[in-house]
Amino acid sequence: MAEQDVKNQEETMGAEEIAEETMDARAEETVAEGAKESVDAAETEGVEEKEEDAAESSKEGKGLFKKKEKKDKRDEQIAELNDKVLRQMAEFENFRKRTEKEKAAMFEIGAKSIVEKLLPVIDNFECGLAAVSEEEKNSGFAQGVEMIYKQLLNELAEAGVTPIEAVGKEFNPDFHNAVMHIEDENFGENIVAEEFQKGYMYKDSVVRHSMVKVAN
Repeated sequence: MAEQDVKNQEETMGAEEIAEETMDARAEETVAEGAKESVDAAETEGVEEKEEDAAESSKEGKGLFKKKEKKDKRDEQIAELNDKVLRQMAEFENFRKRTEKEKAAMFEIGAKSIVEKLLPVIDNFECGLAAVSEEEKNSGFAQGVEMIYKQLLNELAEAGVTPIEAVGKEFNPDFHNAVMHIEDENFGENIVAEEFQKGYMYKDSVVRHSMVKVAN
């Protein structure tokens, strides 16, 4: 009987140990499953939070684009005023340049008109000096007249008035006015042989053409 009791006790103790091991295993499985569920839930929440953040960012971006697309009325008014100011400045600059050109043209026209009136005076000086005899050239009067003539030419030259070269030059209708034509072997073809009246230029424009005789 004693042996039987001992055997029964051992079997009972073995069954209890097995039951405890089984419970421990199940508890471990339950804990593992709970931890896994917690991890999955955390991951799910993270994904949802990321999606929500992306949605909010998208909304904010759309909002910003809408704000950029919709301009403020004050900005539009400022842009219009700036455009008007720039246009007026450009128009004023064009007006200033055009006025300067007109003034320069008017000044040149006025100067040419004065030079045209002075040219007959120069012609008279030249005719008077040409009529002076060799004996009278050394007189004080003749020398005084010649000095006035040279001074007048110098002043005109400083103002931009220069005589046109004619004798010995090829005839050019832009500068010469041919009033006579001769045949002369001493001159080349279409060469100015003689000048009857001297021509003058004011800067780049002709004030009076040279009156000349053309050979060949």
